[in-house]
Amino acid sequence: MPMRPLIPIFGDQLTPTLASLADCRGADGVVLLAEVDAEATYARHHPQKIALIFAAMRHFAEELRGDGWRVDYVTLDDPDNTGTLTGEAERALARHGLDAIHVTEPGEWRLARDIGGWTERLGVAVHVYTDRRFFVSAGQFAEWTRHRRRLRMEDFYRQLRRRHTVLLDADGGPAGGSWNYDRENRKPLPRTGLALPPPPRFTPDAITRDVLALVQARFGHHFGSLDGFAWATTRRAAERARDHFFAHALPSFGDYQDAMRSGEPWLFHAVLSPYLNLGLLEPADLIERAEAAWRGGAAPLNAVEGFIRQILGWREYIRGVYWRYMPEYAERNALDHHQPLPSLYWSGETGMNCLRETIIDTHEHAWAHHIQRLMVTGNFALLAGVEPAAVCDWYLCVYADAYEWVELPNTLGMALYADGGLLGSKPYAASGKYIHRMSDYCKGCRYNVQQATGPDACPFNALYWHFLMRQRPRLGTNQRLAMPYRNLDRMHPDRRQALFERGEAVVADPDAY
Repeated sequence: MPMRPLIPIFGDQLTPTLASLADCRGADGVVLLAEVDAEATYARHHPQKIALIFAAMRHFAEELRGDGWRVDYVTLDDPDNTGTLTGEAERALARHGLDAIHVTEPGEWRLARDIGGWTERLGVAVHVYTDRRFFVSAGQFAEWTRHRRRLRMEDFYRQLRRRHTVLLDADGGPAGGSWNYDRENRKPLPRTGLALPPPPRFTPDAITRDVLALVQARFGHHFGSLDGFAWATTRRAAERARDHFFAHALPSFGDYQDAMRSGEPWLFHAVLSPYLNLGLLEPADLIERAEAAWRGGAAPLNAVEGFIRQILGWREYIRGVYWRYMPEYAERNALDHHQPLPSLYWSGETGMNCLRETIIDTHEHAWAHHIQRLMVTGNFALLAGVEPAAVCDWYLCVYADAYEWVELPNTLGMALYADGGLLGSKPYAASGKYIHRMSDYCKGCRYNVQQATGPDACPFNALYWHFLMRQRPRLGTNQRLAMPYRNLDRMHPDRRQALFERGEAVVADPDAY
């Protein structure tokens, strides 16, 4: 008899060309999308994140029906909802009399583990497809790591540029003569004369309004506000957001991608990662459009290369690291940090204006740009010695674009150096001087960024030196930290002691600052 497959689609697989859909076209199958409590609560996700995913799922179901698919959609408030993806797959098999499951590999290790048990539990053959939306499979990345003495994103990125002929000159070399223009992308925003293009905001339609009401009733107690929800929840709206970025923000994205400004959460950032990670946008399309913008004279090379590097380089690289080293990777704590996550990460109640601004942005929008994440919230957690698992859980909860495969390596490896240097060659540790140079946060702060000790001193300053002192047994031989350690050694002993004591006080009670 012909196979009649169930085709489960997860909330981050909302792509009509998904492998399981493409390969089951013409089969007498049923597509299953299910809103389940387990996926909304395994981490206490920001309500906007839950609403974005569920609303996008409901719109995708309509898109599939319009394309001729039989779709079985289970809402969160269905009284028979089992609350788990496994339970809903089991119910759907029985409901439709289906005899197989065809599914595209999930993005998270915990779901892959669950799917691995479906054949035994559900009593049907389970075919798992490689997720072809990515340029590199988990197996290909594992092979790339074989026999390598070091893993560096730059090596990986250049290989993919060549393989996919992205931003290459006619002779096969890098466009413009350089592979990487990151050094040109570190400018602070000028104080005046630069107009910031706000990203498009989308008025919720009836489907999205129903989801917002459901999420408010069920998950309104989670960190974050649903007020002002304006995310795109359809493919067409996500494409409008994409087109707006390329037309209005990409030309200045490169120059100012590391800048921060009070009250300005968006700046020139694409704000496309929630849609990309959901599947409403596809990476190959974004890369092609970015390169076309440069070749057509609509955007400079440093902006386009920086944007493409985030997708073709960094995004693919950290996914590879995730699947290569999980589940052990999630337990790494190379710096032996065990402090609890400060409550200010949830409340935003702190005298440190940079942290307050970033956490307010996160609470209101379920989003903050990468430098706020890396050099403000991540940097403080690193310097204060916070338990990596607690920090990773926070990032997974609060950001609309956070799925474990992308969040965990970024947080544990890049922001916290908890993998011992697998992902980065040195910790991204910085004093308040970096934040002062790249933002206007210090102007509105209770603390003085020019001071390192005393009651009015910026806590980041003493924390930075305190971190170097207490981690010297682990980091003292790191060549990229040679200069700060030389500077530390030149200090008068009384100065070092004062910095250490101030750092100890902040670590002991960060919520007091």
